Amino acid sequence: MSVRDEVEGVLREWDAFEVGRGGDPVIDYDCVPGGDAPPPASDRLTVHRRLAALRARAEGPVAARLDADLAYLGALLGERPALNDYVRVTQGCEARGWTEEYTEQRGAQARAALADLGIAWGPEANEELRRLEGRLDVADAPDAIRAAVAELEPAVRALTGSTARYNLSIETAEVEAYWAYWLDGAGPDVRLRLNLPNVDFTQVGARQFALHEVLGHGLQSASLAERAAREDVPWVRLLSVHALHQVALEGLAQAWPLFLSLDDEVLTARVRLDHYVQLVRAWSHVAINEGTPAVECADRMRARLPWLTDKAIALPLAGRGADPMLRSYLWAYPAGVDWFAALAEAGGEVASKVLHAAYREPLTPSDLARLWPEGPVIGGPGA
Repeated sequence: MSVRDEVEGVLREWDAFEVGRGGDPVIDYDCVPGGDAPPPASDRLTVHRRLAALRARAEGPVAARLDADLAYLGALLGERPALNDYVRVTQGCEARGWTEEYTEQRGAQARAALADLGIAWGPEANEELRRLEGRLDVADAPDAIRAAVAELEPAVRALTGSTARYNLSIETAEVEAYWAYWLDGAGPDVRLRLNLPNVDFTQVGARQFALHEVLGHGLQSASLAERAAREDVPWVRLLSVHALHQVALEGLAQAWPLFLSLDDEVLTARVRLDHYVQLVRAWSHVAINEGTPAVECADRMRARLPWLTDKAIALPLAGRGADPMLRSYLWAYPAGVDWFAALAEAGGEVASKVLHAAYREPLTPSDLARLWPEGPVIGGPGA
């Protein structure tokens, strides 16, 4: 048995342990499902010792993945490394953030996109954009998502070269968590969950999430699974949000509308606004970890995004500072969308190369930088 296969066995047992006690899963997409369910690991410390022993024998992508697993598991056991060190080993990039000047450049881009739609910047800006997007009852969301997938899938497949098949199921959930949508799955089977307390669906939002969740995460993960089923790939075939491929997965998923040249000003405005929002959230991510008081973080975020409520700020802000998974994973959003938005703006051969590669293997920030050396610094050059 290869080291990679041994690692996957331990990760499955760790996942069974976490899920069995009601915790967050370790595995978010299983590219090689099958076989009997493993017994759960006895405890986290034993898992750490087993993964550390495997790390001594591992090389290449497996070694890098083990470093991420060990860092995340160490955080679950109570370790609290400096934010930049923790993000570097889990997400594979720096957590330095972006300058005020650059953040405001992206903010000006978002404000201009809204202004073109007749929306003024202020406390009602997001609500006005939602109304323009077309409110949608959550009961109608699954059909709207499937219709958007049918419309947009041929273009995504043409740009990525993916021929993978997938089976989509859409479920609802009601949990107290920061997320409104979550996608996981195994092999060709893709599951999209809608967290009803946080869902605010629109017609345009259905198109956005068809691209983000289904044709982004879903088709991409199914494509990786298809390759893993027919080839002896060198990477760990279990995708996890605390690992180094997450920046590429979340980045492309958020930026997909920018690559398609859609004649949809409203959707483009939403993506431009989300890009700016992620940069503001990135500032709060760094600030809360540097000891800035939570109320000060909230006030500064609201000054930049005047429609934010305390409720919208509080839960994810706490996660960025204290939750081992979110302290790592939530950095993937700003780091990823900023790089892929720049890639979409660059276009040309380099964009085509990256899009094809992203549906063939789980790309790390180092892989992205190799594919586009002239691209921006992933995770920001520093504030």
